[in-house]
Amino acid sequence: MEKPASGVHPGRLNVARYLVRFGVNPAALAYAMTTLGAGMINNIFSFYYVKLFLNKYQISEGAFHRSQVVFMVWNAVNDPLFGYLQDNSRVRWCSQRRLSILYGAPLYSLAFLLAWFPWRSYEPDDWLSGLHLMVALCAFDAMLTFVLLAQCALFAEISTQHQNRLRLIKYSQVASLVGSSSILFCGVLSRNMEDFGAFQAFNVLIAVLSCGCMLYTGIHSESRYDNKGSDSDIPGSADNQSAFSFTTLRMLMWQILTNRDFQLFVVMNFFQVFILAFFNNFTMIFAEHLIPPDVLPPVAMSIMYGAGFICPQLLVLSCQSLLQGLGYYKIVLFTFYMEAGMAAVMLAIGPQHYYILACFLTVNMVIIQAAFSLFGLPLADIIDTDLQTYKRSSPLSSMVFGTNALFTKPAQSLAPMITLNILNRFGYEQLKDAGRDSDPSTLESLHSVMFYLVCLVPMCVAALQVLAWRPFSIRNSHTVDAKYIDG
Repeated sequence: MEKPASGVHPGRLNVARYLVRFGVNPAALAYAMTTLGAGMINNIFSFYYVKLFLNKYQISEGAFHRSQVVFMVWNAVNDPLFGYLQDNSRVRWCSQRRLSILYGAPLYSLAFLLAWFPWRSYEPDDWLSGLHLMVALCAFDAMLTFVLLAQCALFAEISTQHQNRLRLIKYSQVASLVGSSSILFCGVLSRNMEDFGAFQAFNVLIAVLSCGCMLYTGIHSESRYDNKGSDSDIPGSADNQSAFSFTTLRMLMWQILTNRDFQLFVVMNFFQVFILAFFNNFTMIFAEHLIPPDVLPPVAMSIMYGAGFICPQLLVLSCQSLLQGLGYYKIVLFTFYMEAGMAAVMLAIGPQHYYILACFLTVNMVIIQAAFSLFGLPLADIIDTDLQTYKRSSPLSSMVFGTNALFTKPAQSLAPMITLNILNRFGYEQLKDAGRDSDPSTLESLHSVMFYLVCLVPMCVAALQVLAWRPFSIRNSHTVDAKYIDG
């Protein structure tokens, strides 16, 4: 991997030498520690917040939708805004990737805790629970965006060599594997949120551990462009931007948006974010309604949920040789075909085969998350292409990731809004508290709708992703070594 930038702190060099002696790559480890910290809290947040606000805080459907709309707008706007600032600001804590993570990590962990502590004892349809959800979503996403945009930029800037990027993915997947176990432990210790006090205590502990992991990245990580912006007048370089400029922002955004491969990737990624949010937010609800408790007891359910977050990393780690031999393009395309095929088979089999349904839910979560874990590779290749096309002195890494998020992040809100609206039309809002003691005919209708959602949504989404992904042209970056010339 490339030499560290000049001016590296001696303490970091000593740590690096110590790690190398044990066969650990220091740059990859530092990068992966943010994946570990973010994985601990992101998985818990996405998996539990919908059920928490719907079932425990008893938020109204209207307040839930209003919160999601505000979140959708903020979620889309803050990514390109933070991306522009991180790529063009001359303030060190904003422009240097490691410092963005260092200063953002404590706020990120604190924002994670906002959702789990009610502001008062909520009554059903309490307006304050709606405000609570809105603030929790926007604060958490703001800090997630600020920290993880910097980490995404590090992925593209630590090295341009395909093998080194695969090493970053390997370390990151190991870290994500460890971080994803938070779902398993949280489910077991809190009995899937039934013991709410234990749930809160566990999340405080996880927030502290997460912050410590990300601080390690902030102290020890390095980008090849940390000292960027010395003597260039190329548009888009950091030295040429002393203040926020809407003209420059518009020009850079246009350059990114006119890249056809970027357009295709964004369309495909939008649907990936949608289906990922769909399963993350509703798998627990679907499983509790469609699989009887005498078939899968709570402990088995917790293991199933944990497997859905842990196994994707194992799958990616086991596919390292395939990534080197086939490249990410073919592997991602294959996952789309596999998702559509499994959904069609499950639809044909029917909802009465509970063990098969449990496996289907788990495997779907695994494949979708595993494919999503590879998306840094095509974005990094798009960043390389943009750097060469416009002859920039430094890449617009954060802006490319942020612009991608501008169009894909709304899917995080659309998925729960659309799904909840469909479920409530068939009585979920009235039945969610009564559960299995409700009117059998109404419950049967709701369960039928849930099963069709579980099968048809991934089938249709995968078909649309195939159409968007097939024309993507950067397919052989894993075999083209000539383009990787690191400065």
